[in-house]
Amino acid sequence: MLGPVEAWHDDAPVPLGDQQQRFVLIVLLLHANKPLSADRLTEIIWGANPERRTLVRGYINKLRKAFGHADDVAIETTATGYLLRVSPEQIDLHRFDQWREQARQEQEPRRQIELLRAAVDLWRGRFLEDIDIDRVGGTDVISPADSYLDTVGDLAELELGTGDHRSARDRLRRIVGKEPDRQRHAELLMRALLANGDRVEAIRVFHSTRDALAELGLEPEPRLRNIAARAERGEPASSLPSRPGGFTGRENELDLIATAASNGEKAVWVSGAPGVGKTGLAVEAAHRLRERFPDGPLLLRLNGFTPNVSAMTMSDALTQLLLELGVPAEQIPGSPGRKITMYQNELYGTRRLILLDNAKSAEQVRALLPDAPDCFAIVTSRRVGEPDTGQQVRLAPLPSDDAVALFRTLTGPLRVTGRAPEVAEVVKRCGHLPMPIRVAAALFRRHDRWPLEHLLRLLAESGPWHADTDDDSGAAAVRVSYRQLGAHQQEMFRLLGHTPGPHVTVAGAAALVDNAFTHARLVLDELHEVCLVEELTPERYQMLDPLKEFAAAEPGEHTGAVLRLLDFYLVTLADAAGMAYPFERARLPAVNRTSPVARTFETPEAAMAWITAERDNLVAAIRYAAAHDLPGHAWRLAVFIWRYFHTTSQFDDWAETMELARRLVTADEDNTLGQAHVLLRLATVHNRRGELAEALELARRALACWVRLGDARGEATTLCAIAIPTMELGRHAEAITHFEAALEKYEEVGDLRGQAHALSNLGYLNELHGRLDVALRQHRAAVPILRETRHLQGLAHVLNNLGSVRQRLGFPSEALVDHQEAHHLAAEIGDACVMAYALSNIGNVHRSAGRIPEAERYQEKAADIAAGVFDADLRTRLFRDRAATAQAKGDHVEALRLYKAALELAATSGNRGHRAHADRGVAQTLHRLGRHGDAVANWEAAEKEFAALKLPEAAQVRAERAELTCACRDRMG
Repeated sequence: MLGPVEAWHDDAPVPLGDQQQRFVLIVLLLHANKPLSADRLTEIIWGANPERRTLVRGYINKLRKAFGHADDVAIETTATGYLLRVSPEQIDLHRFDQWREQARQEQEPRRQIELLRAAVDLWRGRFLEDIDIDRVGGTDVISPADSYLDTVGDLAELELGTGDHRSARDRLRRIVGKEPDRQRHAELLMRALLANGDRVEAIRVFHSTRDALAELGLEPEPRLRNIAARAERGEPASSLPSRPGGFTGRENELDLIATAASNGEKAVWVSGAPGVGKTGLAVEAAHRLRERFPDGPLLLRLNGFTPNVSAMTMSDALTQLLLELGVPAEQIPGSPGRKITMYQNELYGTRRLILLDNAKSAEQVRALLPDAPDCFAIVTSRRVGEPDTGQQVRLAPLPSDDAVALFRTLTGPLRVTGRAPEVAEVVKRCGHLPMPIRVAAALFRRHDRWPLEHLLRLLAESGPWHADTDDDSGAAAVRVSYRQLGAHQQEMFRLLGHTPGPHVTVAGAAALVDNAFTHARLVLDELHEVCLVEELTPERYQMLDPLKEFAAAEPGEHTGAVLRLLDFYLVTLADAAGMAYPFERARLPAVNRTSPVARTFETPEAAMAWITAERDNLVAAIRYAAAHDLPGHAWRLAVFIWRYFHTTSQFDDWAETMELARRLVTADEDNTLGQAHVLLRLATVHNRRGELAEALELARRALACWVRLGDARGEATTLCAIAIPTMELGRHAEAITHFEAALEKYEEVGDLRGQAHALSNLGYLNELHGRLDVALRQHRAAVPILRETRHLQGLAHVLNNLGSVRQRLGFPSEALVDHQEAHHLAAEIGDACVMAYALSNIGNVHRSAGRIPEAERYQEKAADIAAGVFDADLRTRLFRDRAATAQAKGDHVEALRLYKAALELAATSGNRGHRAHADRGVAQTLHRLGRHGDAVANWEAAEKEFAALKLPEAAQVRAERAELTCACRDRMG
């Protein structure tokens, strides 16, 4: 009934007859298990036609025949009429109500979500979608549509609470799209969109809802307006976790933190031993201080003492904080100094609380402490802070009374009533530390028949935290909990202590223990139940640092398990890279490992989402493989993830992983294949950084490897990698030879994407030398190939080049279309570098048409995006383009500054073309400023360099100077 009316029996549809017969069935269903007279049936369906009463019996007989094979459905004749006898569970409307009620009574959020999803999934359309409601009861028929909408809202609230914002988003979009005036659903959708980082769409939803309400004479509610304001300001959702359950004691420490926040101090530093409750205290304090810091708290885990995980660098920490503050990734600068400036500027004028958890040292966090007067930071660390890192709060074990109160709260007071001495002994055995007390309490709750004496005996038998010490430092509870686990749970716990990376998914855990996915999920859930792991998001778990240390110290073989995890990462990443970047598949190395739990992906979006979510684990896996003499894993993982780093301009991770791989493959002289792949990708990162000589040397070494392998496709790709820095170093004829050789090899192996790449680069060189018709033909030939191969990044590059040629040929409208499409494609794949190129090119088109404000706007946006991308060619070009726009505006001082910045970058990288153009720009600007004597050196340098490169600009510079009457001309040689 929740959609078009249908009946099914044994997975086959039951024919329900014509429309009149279906009306009779619906009326019976709406009165199921209740008698209904023939007169009443007639009145409901046919109203003013009582003579139709004679039809009722015929329709009843037909329905009985239709349901004749079903033992659990019957239409009975009663003394007063007819009765449809059917179990409520057989009617979707009843099941919907039943599951809603069960969810309302359920306490566990996961179970609530399961029930509500089942209820919502019953709906296939509108209630009685193909039935005329007036014919089956009219206003007496109460539609459950409002209940459905309420249920979707309740489900979305729960999904948002558990972090599954995408499910909530997708379900809510359908409702809000049809009924934009429903404020609750619009609010939930906006929250889901913001959680997914989609501020623009969230604002669009608000405007749609506001307009729909305006037509009804209504205004949006304050909550909706506040969320819209947050979307417009770019304020992210709080990253603070929920309050630790049963938090007890520490009132003096909490008061000290609150006082420091009130007195305008910028930070407090909370230190103490593992398990003493530093993070729990900081989170509790942050929740209590919410009203004082209304712009929201942020939590950043610095991994200072996390086993098997590198401590977060100050630069990476700043990047993460800027992302949390709502700064788009493409706008984050590359240098730490500029990140610090941007971070402090973002905090200025706000009232935010920053929680920096698990700091390694004062040096790691100094730049992260807020300078803004109304912001405050709480730092946690095992080490004591420095005088300049805020007021010190040193946590000792809990006082005995607080430790007892915590255990009683976590276990339930009824079970330990009158057992004060035994409870005191339990918490003493736990070292009065919150973390072991929580573990012991979870164990005691799980075994509801245990007396306290049994728990005490186990704690006494377990011994202290470290076997070589005599003190009870709190590990007894962990050891007891560990010993109570089954063999599978113990194995999982031990192995999690050795995993590279900060967290692990259920699939990764299944690989660790060499068992089925369902087994791993069950075991992780059991470890979660006894507080030995935390669930970060659905299907992803993390172990607290002290527990990870404890687990790693337990005896047991782990090498094979970690190897299986690396196999899982390798096989899954290979599939993800091939799906996310299909044009790259033929260039990727074969995988020589297997994993029975490896994931496969149906869409590029799913593959990309997996790579993004597993990024930290994958980098850690490469580091682990490099440190444990596993070259096959290290270099293949680095090669499979390189395109992701390339597209997202994550140069540091790209370079680090490739350098680790290079050390391994270089040490193995026989690993020619690994050397070829790694050297090629390493050459690319050096080229993008502007380290052209290094890039050229690495690419030449890679080419020798491909030649030894007899791999024509690898040779072609590497010839292009040689040609690009060769071109930028000014050896254009040599570059053309390499590109043409690459094109020939690409044609030989049938590599369309490679052919397009070589063609477009040849087109770029032809444009430089003024052969615009040839360049146009080559770019236009590359475009359809790249569309066919779905190489969106390459297509965006070529469209930018094509637009530049069309602009020079006098077709600005066509050029603008090319650059706009390039920007759209780059935004779709998240390539900030190509986005910045496209925006600057759009600005160039506007400048050429005399629209200077538009040119400035686009190029300022390009500069903002490029600030987070350390690509030497991009930054130099942006300086040149912005300088030309400033010059066209008449702002010669700004133009000179920008041209000099471009000249400095070009001189550093060795890019002769950029250097010649920048010299020319400096000379032109100095001339306009009347500094003719200063301009001469730049005029001469530009003309000399253009001539050496055999570019047409050499003649242009000579002609330009010949027309001058100032010193710029007088000193011409």
